[in-house]
Amino acid sequence: MDFAALMNKELAKSKKPTEAERKYLKRSEVEAERKVAYLAEQKALDAEREAKAAAKRKREEEAAAETAAREDKRRKLAEESRRRREEQELEEARARRKRLGLPELAKATGEDVEDRVGAGEEDMPDEELVDKLRSLGEPVRLFGEPHAVRLRRYRKLTTVVTTGPIPTTLALVEEKDMRVDGTVPKDKEGRRWLFRQLASYFTMVLTAYERAMEEEKQETTAAKTAYNAMVQTRENMKPLFRKFEASDLDDSLIEPIVEIVKALQERRYVDANNGYLRLSIGKAAWPIGVTMVGIHERSAREKLHDGEKGHVMGDEVTRKFLQSIKRCLTFAQVRWPPEDLRQLMG
Repeated sequence: MDFAALMNKELAKSKKPTEAERKYLKRSEVEAERKVAYLAEQKALDAEREAKAAAKRKREEEAAAETAAREDKRRKLAEESRRRREEQELEEARARRKRLGLPELAKATGEDVEDRVGAGEEDMPDEELVDKLRSLGEPVRLFGEPHAVRLRRYRKLTTVVTTGPIPTTLALVEEKDMRVDGTVPKDKEGRRWLFRQLASYFTMVLTAYERAMEEEKQETTAAKTAYNAMVQTRENMKPLFRKFEASDLDDSLIEPIVEIVKALQERRYVDANNGYLRLSIGKAAWPIGVTMVGIHERSAREKLHDGEKGHVMGDEVTRKFLQSIKRCLTFAQVRWPPEDLRQLMG
């Protein structure tokens, strides 16, 4: 072996091994490689999530834009249809008036309609209205506000809603003024006072009912059932209060309700229950079996269909507040027992 080959062999032994020739790696190097791979993977996942979120936002924006366009188109079509219908009705009315020889109708603008006071509303002089708004600490006139709108704003500000089991715009009376005389007045003011008396009495009964249920509220099935019955009674009485507020109660309902309330106030619970039965099912006979045999009518057959009509089967709303009146009757005899035990309803 020559000297050159020997030197090359010794030099090869003294060289450090390259990365490819290394058999072992340090733990820090492995951890660094793993960290780099993990960061690259997370970056790719974040980019993918951002791309998906951007695509989702774009789809939602496009869907919202399409929905808004459809709604706008539907609204425009509805307005166009309403305008055409109004124009057609106006043309028909003009043609009819022309055929009858009546003067033509004057076309009312939106401002004229807005400036008019409602037929059922009581007007007020503008100076008096301004003084009352100032006394309330409210603006005398808003920008572009006509007299009718200002009057309605004042009515809304002065409308008092009483607090109680059933909030109502009726001014409730004191307990000494709740007693009804059993008659139904014919004039508007008398009926308004009667409705205030009835609303005040039922509010007093419902308040006592609710307070009693709150005091006896327990985690038992019977207590929960009784409490739920009280809540249902309160909810079902709301349509009756709305009828009191609007003075929109039929005479066939007013008279029996006044009779029941009068009997309750006098603690005659048996009479009140009889009034409730006449109100709910009426006094007409309920025939069972055959009402006509042969060619001849039976005697007094016409009495089977005569008598007062019952209201319990009229509609669902009426049935519910009649049932609530019955529950108020049952509670009242427990809260205010009768002096005469014969008037205690079983």
